[in-house]
Amino acid sequence: MPLKLFGGLRSCNRSGIVRDLLAGVNLASINIPQVLGYARIAGAPVVTGLYTVLLPLVAFAIFGSSRHLVVAADSATAAIFYGSVSHMALPGGGRYMALVGMVALLTAGVLLLARIFKLGFLADFLSRTVLAGFLTGVGCQVGIAMLSDIFGVAADSPYSLVKVWEIFQGLPQLNPPTLALAASVTVSVLLGNRFAPRLPIALVAIVGSIAASAVFHFGARGIAVIGAVPGGLPSIGLPDVTWKDVLQLLPVAASCVVMIITQSAATSRGFAVRYHESVDEDSDILGLSAANAAAALSGTFVVNGSPTQTAMADRAGARSQVAQLVLAGVVVLVLLFLTGPLQYLPRCVLAAIVFTIAVGMVNLKRLRDIRRESPGEFYLAVVTAAAVVAIGVEQGILLAIALSLFRHVSHSYRPHTLMFAPDASGGWAAVPATPGKVTEPGLIVYRFGADLFYANQNLFTDEVRALVEHAPTPVRWFIVDAGAITDIDYSAAQCMLELLDDLTHRQVNLVFGRVNPYLRSDMDRHGITTAVGEKRIYATLHEALAAAGVVSHQAPSLDG
Repeated sequence: MPLKLFGGLRSCNRSGIVRDLLAGVNLASINIPQVLGYARIAGAPVVTGLYTVLLPLVAFAIFGSSRHLVVAADSATAAIFYGSVSHMALPGGGRYMALVGMVALLTAGVLLLARIFKLGFLADFLSRTVLAGFLTGVGCQVGIAMLSDIFGVAADSPYSLVKVWEIFQGLPQLNPPTLALAASVTVSVLLGNRFAPRLPIALVAIVGSIAASAVFHFGARGIAVIGAVPGGLPSIGLPDVTWKDVLQLLPVAASCVVMIITQSAATSRGFAVRYHESVDEDSDILGLSAANAAAALSGTFVVNGSPTQTAMADRAGARSQVAQLVLAGVVVLVLLFLTGPLQYLPRCVLAAIVFTIAVGMVNLKRLRDIRRESPGEFYLAVVTAAAVVAIGVEQGILLAIALSLFRHVSHSYRPHTLMFAPDASGGWAAVPATPGKVTEPGLIVYRFGADLFYANQNLFTDEVRALVEHAPTPVRWFIVDAGAITDIDYSAAQCMLELLDDLTHRQVNLVFGRVNPYLRSDMDRHGITTAVGEKRIYATLHEALAAAGVVSHQAPSLDG
């Protein structure tokens, strides 16, 4: 497939470019405080947050296809690698930044492999339910991590529950001015997000607190500030790590890749649908790979297609990657001329802004909807969230994937089974398969609602035997409606053959209806066709009923 460049910039007309130029400036005023906060979540120097919306953003604009996706720092991926890398080196230090840079480079490599082997389908292995639970857990973990700066007390543990205990123990040393400033910023930003989302409340809070800190010397009054921030453009180079470090970081990068593919695919799809546009997921994966390679080379951390920042860009009026390139241009100006004042920024203000980001990750409305519509999935989401807080983000995302797959397997393991039984009108109605019922005297029409494989083979055979054994009259014809069965594995096929011998001994004729070509191929290969007989396998249920000598006008929609 030929390489397509600048997919997110195509089809831009003059009026659209002007609109996106203005949107880019607006986006910068909203987004710059956010990426400073994400750097705090990542345990990295504040300036590296600005680096995430420089070269990585440009790289995605070149190689990606989405017109809307904003690729930059993201709280979920930042929390993932911080949870692991913080155990290997002191956050914010040179070795720590080398390690997170290598995570970004490994992430780029895995994403490139995903593009080459077209692994975008991996995004479908993390269900929206457990993703909601995962992001809720990350939001809680990030919020807890910010409480020490908000209260002005020391809490150094990387474990959330231990950190809560340390903060509780440190409450007697609470700094009231720090708490008051953080609380006012938190309330202002949350209210601004709720009632005036287009206004850059976070930027106003940062500029105002920097000015107040410089004038009133907050640092000398017990309100901690972030300190000197290096100016200028980032230096380019490879992370300096050992092969042992690389092996330790590979699982971290793999976790980041799963989150990146999942979030980015869902976000780009959502906005493409909203604006009736097409999106090339393979190109987007390549763009994300290039963006993370650019992040590693420019001294920053993993970047992601951020749902939050993409939504902010959309609210700002952005309709193409032109707006994101303008954002990168504004960041260049900040790095060259405006990093000096950042040294006066109170840590509690930055923590408060990050806390509001964490609050936004806890989507209570979605969780309530899940609980109302599917209580079982809600409990999976809650377990995932609890695991992220109690165990860690990397372990949480692995659990989220496992729970998603487990839920799918559980549906296949115990699928819905039905049979047709007489109804009040004299026709047939689909009812749960219940021993003791028949479709007609001597006939049972049974439907199995999933593929047949080793885990559910016994459910199938045991239920068929029970229906035959408990029928009020001897069963002579047992018709399997195979409309939901597309595959039979070796183990299930052997069980099927044993069942066929048992039914033959009971003088029960087994017939299959609605057998699709894929299922028929499996039945041929496993010897089921030979054992049952060519004239007992049909493409429609009406043909199967006719073979049993049944007039099927009572159930005219069986093949619908």
